[in-house]
Amino acid sequence: MGDLQSLRVFINCLDQQSLPRVLQICSGVYFQGSIYELSGSEVCLSTGDLVKVIGLQLLSVSCEEIDTGASFELPAGYPGHFRLVSEDLPYNSLEEIVSLCPVGADSCGSFTFISQNELTLDNFTLPAGKQLALLSVEVAKNGERLARCQVVEQNMASAEILLPLSLRGEFYERQGDRGFSLQEIMSSSRLSCRRFRNTDENSGSLLVFSPVYEISAIMQMRKNIVKFPSSLEVDVQDVTEQFQDFVFITPLSMTEVAIKPAESFPTMAEIIDGPEANQFFNCNWFQGMQRSRHLVLHSCRTTTMILASTPKGRKGKQYFIISENYGGRMRRRAREFESVYEIYLASTQTPGLKVSVTRHCEAVEEEGMPALSVGEQLEVLGKAVMDGLKDSSGAAQKIESLLCKKTVEVDDEDEEDEEDSKEISLPLFMAGHFVEKLSDNKKYKLADLVSSSLPVDVKVVTRDKELEKDPLMGLPALQLEETFTETTVLSSLPNKPHWCFELPVHWLQMSLCFTSDPLPWSSNETPELHIETVTEVTEKFYYEYHKLTSKIEEPPPRPPKRKPSSSEVPKKPPKSESKSPNLRSAVTKQLDNLSLGHIKGRRAPAPPPHEETSNHPSPQLPKKGSSIAESATPHNMYVRSPKAAHTSAQKLSDSDHDYESIQESFENFIS
Repeated sequence: MGDLQSLRVFINCLDQQSLPRVLQICSGVYFQGSIYELSGSEVCLSTGDLVKVIGLQLLSVSCEEIDTGASFELPAGYPGHFRLVSEDLPYNSLEEIVSLCPVGADSCGSFTFISQNELTLDNFTLPAGKQLALLSVEVAKNGERLARCQVVEQNMASAEILLPLSLRGEFYERQGDRGFSLQEIMSSSRLSCRRFRNTDENSGSLLVFSPVYEISAIMQMRKNIVKFPSSLEVDVQDVTEQFQDFVFITPLSMTEVAIKPAESFPTMAEIIDGPEANQFFNCNWFQGMQRSRHLVLHSCRTTTMILASTPKGRKGKQYFIISENYGGRMRRRAREFESVYEIYLASTQTPGLKVSVTRHCEAVEEEGMPALSVGEQLEVLGKAVMDGLKDSSGAAQKIESLLCKKTVEVDDEDEEDEEDSKEISLPLFMAGHFVEKLSDNKKYKLADLVSSSLPVDVKVVTRDKELEKDPLMGLPALQLEETFTETTVLSSLPNKPHWCFELPVHWLQMSLCFTSDPLPWSSNETPELHIETVTEVTEKFYYEYHKLTSKIEEPPPRPPKRKPSSSEVPKKPPKSESKSPNLRSAVTKQLDNLSLGHIKGRRAPAPPPHEETSNHPSPQLPKKGSSIAESATPHNMYVRSPKAAHTSAQKLSDSDHDYESIQESFENFIS
């Protein structure tokens, strides 16, 4: 186990050839805002975390002036050069010089030194103070290591000599003329800790360089390689030897699990982050998707599913996704429609759709709405555009309508013609109450119903025997709306490995990690799998699904309000009346003195006051006699059904208001 040191010092002294190295964070919790700018992801180094360093890249170089203590940063690609400043400490042997030499053996003139003492080699003596330049290191035939050095004279004459590395003495480094770039300085662990001076400033401040690296590392519970600067103020310890076989867990999303090769399954997995905030599922297996829970992953596959819903009941609507492998049996159930537009939408999926009218619909001729009676049967023929009301310019408006064949059953007395049929057109905006007419009572498999047109209303009459409990059995009705394809991961719990459920990949935001735990069955036997083919989902899932996949077609607009007929428009007072206020006031006085006594010899209550001056309701008059009813003008009301026409006279005779008779009597009186 390595010594405790700061991350900066450790990285600066690290030999990149020794990567990867495993470090343990030993102090502090550190957050760094600049990390987001460097890698776009959050990095938190907490005490006890293990970090596997796999790469280094120089970001910048921090420069500190030794004399003043000022510091500044230079980019890694700074074009300037710096001269190495020699150290004052002596070297005790040539071997020490070579081991600490800041340049490679093939770099000429990069390191020069002098001997403080005279050197005697065999029959050759080198005076003290001679300047030597290290050229290379060689190995003699007898295995002895030799340093090839160049003797630099003042007249530029030179000679090369071989000195054994074991030669001892007192050697001092001499400042050379060569300049080093930042890249060269930072790429050498020996040069990076030396002092330099700018080549353009021989008497300038001494500089110490400190590299700032971008560390590429693998961290526990992170799926991607993280990158952070080496300038983070945390202490680390090198634990590579102790954690050589340590496996760094890589979290996998459901999508990443689904793209794993088939040979990766079956396997054991552990839930790292469960879908606690997910509000899409309302089933038993979803309750078990919690952090640290283990799962058996059997396989990944693509499954065809059917989205289904129930009518709104006491428990509200329920929603399901049903696998195509569902084994229950269903009977078709007649659909109910509350408008012609709903019939039209259903007919696009079910050609030749037949419906029965379940409630009377009164005719509105101005809007092209025919009368419909209970029991009439309609067969959809197609869609057409019909002429409707005329607009202000006199042009007829176009109304989208549904052409239907209407069949009316007649009484049994007419044996020659048992039913009468004709074609009618129903505006798509027309409201009504209809029920689909079915001709079979057959039990269907889900696959047979899906192969036909959807949506279709059904009732489950035989449960799926492969399920412990079939949630569809006992529902009063179920509408199969549409099919969709979903990538699923077939999973089970370790305590029940043979009871499987399908995890929809795109609807579960959770992360897993594969583990090396053994499978919960012996290697020579594979359990027979039972798959849950029905998954109850929430209303949120239902609407999110339609938001992503469906395009809701808007129903046709209703026609503009029709103008009232001339008989319904309130009559304006005559021009003479409006132009002659004196005449109007006289008529008003006579009207105030008018009573039924002048007509029939009995007193009547006052007529209702003018609308502009009274806020009280009109008083009720006594029941009219038959003579008054017979002389009254018939009310011009719009007849909405044949039955209403037969009862119009009776309604007039039963009226409690006698304003029409008063007006008529008044006209007779003043004339």
